[in-house]
This record gives sequence, C-alpha cells and structure tokens, in this order.
Amino acid sequence: AFLLRRACCRCDTLRVLGQQFEMWGDGHQTRSFCYIDDAVEGLMRVMQSDYKEPLNVGSDEMVSMNDMADMAMEIAAKHGKKGKMPINHIPGPEGVRGRNSNNDLIKKVLGWAPGIKLYDGLSKTAPWIVKQIEADAAKGVKEDYSSSKVVQTEAATKIGDLKGSQ
Repeated sequence: AFLLRRACCRCDTLRVLGQQFEMWGDGHQTRSFCYIDDAVEGLMRVMQSDYKEPLNVGSDEMVSMNDMADMAMEIAAKHGKKGKMPINHIPGPEGVRGRNSNNDLIKKVLGWAPGIKLYDGLSKTAPWIVKQIEADAAKGVKEDYSSSKVVQTEAATKIGDLKGSQ
C-alpha cells in the first residue's frame, strides 16, 4: 500500500517538478502481497480446521518492485493522478532478493488459496487511500509521501533497558 499511497499522493506534484518516483534498490527484488480479505479468510479457515502444523496463507503471485510501482502509478492514474513517471532507484534497505509464498500445502490441507489478484486488491484499496490523503490535506497535514527514510530502532539489551539510554 505504501507505493500505492505514494503514487496517489504525489504523481501530479512530482511530474510538475520533474522529479521521479523514488524506490530503494534496483527494483528487481520480488515479493508477494496478500489482500487483507484473503488473509482474514485464510486465517479463519486455518483456525477452524483440525490441522496443527504451520501453513502459508500468503499469495503466490510474485511481482518485482518495479512492476509493483508501475501498477501503483497506473491505478493512481485512474483516480485523477498523472500516472506513469520514471523510477529513481536509490540506495536503501532492500531486504532479501526474493520472497514468495508456497501454497501447495494449504491447497492440499484446506482446499483453499488466496484468490484476489494484486492489481485487483490495489484497485480496491486506492479509493480509500485517496480519501485518507484528502482528509489529511483538509486538516492541514503536510505529509510528504514522495520519499522514504530509514527509521532506526534501539534494541533492548535486557528487559526494561534500551541500549544507550543510561
């Protein structure tokens, strides 16, 4: 949803400024995304079953982050935004190179797998994101959704203590 929010919020402004859509890494890293309705349905089915071993509930529809950005910009265009613009690949955390859900076991055990395609899920989510962005703007919130920043956390060294807080 982050890339979709970025596309829905900033495409018009970024195109006017001649900027690009910012993305960490080369965009070839792959992920799979599960729409919330499928995630809830899958979890309910697992909890109602007698199966006691781990099961994947994620989507097996793998997409590169470049393709995800393109989808987000295309969907944003359908909601009055400018749409496609160049992707600016910048250094930043990328996580693992590829990740995807193997749904063979859940199909075998429960006869079910997520069915909502990524594009369809993003299309259902976009109007809500646009509404939230407009509500923020109406309240005077000046959030810049066009860039990313790395957020650092402090790890606890022992229960109750934060590293470096003495």
